[in-house]
This record gives sequence, structure tokens and C-alpha cells, in this order.
Amino acid sequence: MLRLSDLKLPLDHDEAELAAAIRKRLHLAATDIRSFTVARRGHDARKRGAIALIYAVDIDTPREAELLQHHADDPHVQPTPDTDYHFVAKAPAQLPHRPLVIGFGPCGLFVGLVLAQMGFRPIILDRGKAVRERTRDTWDLWRKRELHPESNVQFGEGGAGTFSDGKLYSQIRDPQHHGRKVLTEFVKAGAPEEILYVSKPHIGTFRLVSMVENMRETIESLGGEIRFSQRVDDLLIDTDTDGERRVRGVTLASGEQIRSDHVVLALGHSARDTFEMLHARGVYLEAKPFSIGFRIEHPQSVIDRARFGPQAGHPILGAADYKLVHHCKGSHAGSGRSVYSFCMCPGGTVVAATSEPGRVVTNGMSQYSRNERNANAAVVVGIEPADFAAFDPAGGPLAGIALQRALESHAYVLGGENYSAPAQLVGDFLAGRASREFGEVQPSYKPGVMLGSLDSALPDYALAAIREALPAFERQVRGYAMPDAILTGVETRTSSPVRIKRDDSLQSLNTRGLYPAGEGAGYAGGILSAAVDGIRIAEAVALSITR
Repeated sequence: MLRLSDLKLPLDHDEAELAAAIRKRLHLAATDIRSFTVARRGHDARKRGAIALIYAVDIDTPREAELLQHHADDPHVQPTPDTDYHFVAKAPAQLPHRPLVIGFGPCGLFVGLVLAQMGFRPIILDRGKAVRERTRDTWDLWRKRELHPESNVQFGEGGAGTFSDGKLYSQIRDPQHHGRKVLTEFVKAGAPEEILYVSKPHIGTFRLVSMVENMRETIESLGGEIRFSQRVDDLLIDTDTDGERRVRGVTLASGEQIRSDHVVLALGHSARDTFEMLHARGVYLEAKPFSIGFRIEHPQSVIDRARFGPQAGHPILGAADYKLVHHCKGSHAGSGRSVYSFCMCPGGTVVAATSEPGRVVTNGMSQYSRNERNANAAVVVGIEPADFAAFDPAGGPLAGIALQRALESHAYVLGGENYSAPAQLVGDFLAGRASREFGEVQPSYKPGVMLGSLDSALPDYALAAIREALPAFERQVRGYAMPDAILTGVETRTSSPVRIKRDDSLQSLNTRGLYPAGEGAGYAGGILSAAVDGIRIAEAVALSITR
């Protein structure tokens, strides 16, 4: 088959027009095309009122060789790539010790799934609960202000991605098409087939819940084992005759020890006590950059009109999103920093995402329909280890965690010390005055917000940078700096504040058999990239066992 890309058609067209466009582009007769399938569909919204759909299609034609030769210099006419997944190993008949996977978020899920599909019968440990119990516990915080420290937005089956927009796109390099494996497995588990071809696929929280359950059942049917409410409190490490540190298993909070020579750390970015344990046990970690800021909410209709103009509301387009970046140049504390939108959730809600008592953290979530009244996104400022080194006078790698905790604890106080979040209208934030009442935009954050001033919620450099960025974003998305838009604080868990460094074999730099993986280890950001990293880790473990 051959792939034809960059094929543009009007927003409103029928299937016959797509087939005609293919024939016209390649100068083919109808009989020259046996069949075609849509490989990818996106849209070009640069001309409001004349939005075009952009296709890549895979075509089955007897003239394939001739066409490829004739269009040899055309980057939009290429052989269809092989995106099928090919397993790298098969488990031996006897395994001295089964591989262990710590964490059952998107990364751990795909480590476990791929290892199980290769016959390695992994044991997966998660400190939280199964996804439906976890959902009930999460709602306890949102509805009753009752936090469950081991079962919440961050911890439990499905990881933090379960309570998100369910975005399934990423900018990672993926030459082996592992992302296709991820999407294919999600479709098998109940995701809509459109995620295989739309340019920005998403699923939404409610669908993710049942999908995660279905994938768990698949792992178990292949001999894998998932154990919930099993927090890992220590690693078993010894030193071999060559002087190398090697992992030999784990110790659970219950005191039980599980023996294994291959342990995957798929922790997620909020396993702070586990990061502390790893540091104490001498596993090499380093501080890494991350970002801090607020959630911003606008009416979704404002974003739709700004992005799509008169075609806003078209069913193919759905709810509009955005991705914004501003590099600060003013003469203020935030000069030289970058401010950007992160984890944009069209037609969604802002959610309470803390995992520790006495702290407030925000995140965003959408359902598949994306039909809630507000759009929300994080507006965050990039920070470097030098910005938070003072939070750890010893100069250790956990200073970023100390900064996060300080900001989240202060947000808890600003919100009234009952898990409400501090909030301020954008117009008041820009003017430097406290907010007293809501305008057009009603905040979606549960259990609630307390209006006031956010001037102490972030460091001065972050506040100054965001104040410069909001009017700049207004020039890109009309209505972005509308006075009644709501800022809710604080957004601190954009990514892991540490990196558990690994070598070319994907093992810890100084502890053999230990495989840092996914977002918590500093190697992914989002569902798709974490899942892809999980596949890579599963392959590394399988090859280590079989070679």
C-alpha cells in the first residue's frame, strides 16, 4: 500500500469527494483503487471561516510501484509504513523470579501488558486501589472534602491520567511506532476507533475507567498479577562480586518481601515518599526542571469563536483547544522566562489533585464529550533547579519536592484550610487587586474556591511572568485575558521534579536490574508518552532476561 498525505478538503464534504480527491491527486481511474483507509485526519484552522480538513490515506492500488517511482521526489507520496507491533522476545519456560512493576498508571500498565503478552507473567504493585474504588475515594475529596492519601487523583489503578482529558497525542520521536501499539490496545479495550486516525485523539475519564479494567483483565488472563494497596517501602539491594549494586526485590509496607532481579519503577510524578526512599537507598537521582502556575478558565464558547470563527460548533471540529507560549522580555522579576499553556482541557473542569493532607493542587479533566461550559488549562512558568535549590540547603535532588510542598501548603491556607482553592479573576490579577465576586465565568473546581489575591501563591518571578504573558496570549486568542476569566491555584505537578537517571540499557545508572520508567522517573509527560516508555522498558526487561 502507499500513503498519500497532505490531502486537503473542505470541512463539509462527503466520502465521494475524498475518493475523487485521491484520484485527482494521483491521476488515477476509479478502477485503479481497490480500497483506501484514512490513516490520519486533522484540520487547518488558520483561515477562520474556511477551515480545511487534512488527510493522510493508505491506498491499495495495483499501480503502487509505478506511482512510487513517478512520485519519488514527493514527500507526500510514500510507502505505507509498517506500524504493526513486533515482540522482541518470548519468556523461557522457567523463570527464576518474575519481573516486578511498581505503579499501574499508563506506563506501568503497558510494561505489564507487553511483558504478559510475551509470557513473563509480571507482578504489578500499586499503592492505590482498583479504579472504581479509587473513583469513589476521589469523589470524597471533591464532594465531601475528605482526602484518602493512598487513593486519589494521583494514586491508584490507571494513574493520574485516569482523571484527565485522556489526551493521546505527544511530540515524542517514535520511529518504531510504539504509539500505534498503545492506540491499538486502547481500541481493543473499548476506546472509539477514531483515536487511530484523528490528529488529536482523546478518550475522557469515564471511558478510561472501563478501558483500564479491561486491560487489567487481559494482563491477568495472560498470567500477570496485579496487587492493589501494596505500597513499596524499600528496595532489596546487594553488591555483587564485581562491586556493582544490584536490585534483588522489594519490601512492602506490610513487611512482605518479594524477590526479583528486574524491578520497574513506574511511579508517577507524585510518589514523593518513594523518591525519598530511593535517595536514602543511594539510587542515583537528580533535580530536573518543571513548571508552576495556575489553572485558567474561560467560557468554552469564547475559545471556540476565537479559534474557529463562524465555523465554531461544527461537529467534526468539536470543542476548540489551544497551545500558547510566551517568552518574557519585560524589565521585571520574570524576565527571560517562558510561560506556556499546559494540559488544556476543552469543555472540562478543574479538579482537586492533591495526594497529601493539608495541601491544595489543581489539575484539569474532561469527559469524552467535552461539553462542560468552561475550557481550562494550566498557565505555567518554567523553573530550573537553581530556582528551588534554596529549599534544600544540602543541595540534594529533592529540593523541587520541597518547593512544591511549600506552594501547595500555602494554597491550602489561602483557600481556607478546607481543600477549597484560592482563586482570582484575571482582570483583578492584572490590576493587582483582590477579587470579591464572580463575573461571567463560574469556577468549576470542587470542592470550591475562595476568592481573593493570588499575589503570595507563587514566587514573584512567576507572578510577573504570568502577568506579562496573559495580554500576549490575548493577542493570539481573543478573549483570553477577559476580566472575568478565573485563575485557580496552584498548579505544581506539571511533571516530575526529579529524574532517576538510566543508561542505554534503560537501567538505573548505579543499580542494575532497576528500570526507572515513565513520568515519575522524568522520561515522559502524558498518557501516550508514558505508555510508549512503558513498552520500551518492557522490551528492555524481556531482552535482559532472555539474553
